[in-house]
Amino acid sequence: MSISLIGKSIGESATLKLNETFAILKAKGENVIHLGGGEPKSRAPFDAITTVAGFLNSGEIRYAPVDGTIEMKQAIIRYTLDNYKVKVEPENVIASSGAKQAIMVAMQAILNPQDEVIFPAPYYVSYADMTKLCGAIPIPVRAEDGTFYPTLADIERNVTSYTKLIIINNPNNPTGVVYSSAFISDIVKFCEKKGIYLIMDEIYHKLVFDGIKVANPYDFVTKDFETSKLILINGVSKVYAMTGFRIGWAVANKKLIKVMSNIQGHQTSGPSILLQKAAVGALNGIQSPIESLRCTLENNRNVLIEQLKTIDGLKIQIPQATFYSFIDFSAYFKDSTQLSKLLLDKVRVLTVPGIEFGAEGFLRISFCGSIKDITEGISRIKWVIDPNSANELFIGQRKLVRERN
Repeated sequence: MSISLIGKSIGESATLKLNETFAILKAKGENVIHLGGGEPKSRAPFDAITTVAGFLNSGEIRYAPVDGTIEMKQAIIRYTLDNYKVKVEPENVIASSGAKQAIMVAMQAILNPQDEVIFPAPYYVSYADMTKLCGAIPIPVRAEDGTFYPTLADIERNVTSYTKLIIINNPNNPTGVVYSSAFISDIVKFCEKKGIYLIMDEIYHKLVFDGIKVANPYDFVTKDFETSKLILINGVSKVYAMTGFRIGWAVANKKLIKVMSNIQGHQTSGPSILLQKAAVGALNGIQSPIESLRCTLENNRNVLIEQLKTIDGLKIQIPQATFYSFIDFSAYFKDSTQLSKLLLDKVRVLTVPGIEFGAEGFLRISFCGSIKDITEGISRIKWVIDPNSANELFIGQRKLVRERN
């Protein structure tokens, strides 16, 4: 069988594969705990459900415009004004089937083969493969000081004449860090100076803890909006707990949005008009579910960190946002894939290997599930890796006995 070079270079999504594995094990009746999940367990907002239900009852479910309905665009315009203090026009907006598609069509509109795309590591699991799908070259950048906080100098050292795009995911998946206002200012101004496109992926921007504020990238833009190469990405998946609705968007200059729309038209056409109705309901409706989710996640994070602190040898950085922690297990296992597999096979706990995010020795552990799953899941992990833990462990009716050397 003949497979393209791009096809050969692309692996399956580790996080989506994990969800599939969880579903299979759950269907078999296994007592499995999912600590690798990327979706909140809250219900979708009531306004989203009632809006889409009313539209569904009409039976008039037709094609949507390629770049989104006028109603959807107006909701995005209002959201952008409320949250970023920037007034844009419908031609500055494209609605897509998830924030991931919005990023993908932006990259396809920007990149040529052999162009380079820079993003801080650890990074969202799909950035590298999305870059390869465009025939471009991913350039992950680690902070020289070993932290999760790169500086402009770290980025600059990796910029070449082939650099076409920088992606900043703020707040960051998988680390949960919020980049400083100074760093965002530096990046925005640097990209303007060098003529480099900048994607700001802000899908988690309202799920922030401890009173921390996420910097508004538009505060640092000095160019006219229509000449700016800043692309803002957002969606309803995370802050509205609407992962299954697959509605995201991009805000950028009109010329770029037009090209992105042309590409999207040949890929998928417009996003489902039904799901856009739900997204409009969420964006225009009561916003209190966001704060309720944020508070739940902050409490879950606190519980997770306290549980992790009971395991000696872990290097823990407290996440400032999102619903992920990125924990250094290298004192126990250098190979994160091996450790993740061991935890799944031995005690039926799903985690995501750090290598999938460009950082070996780490595991991404989610805290968007229940408190019960968090405490039980960490207890099982501790039993596997901590030689001083109890000799026996019960998983449902199954009894495990530690193997002693």
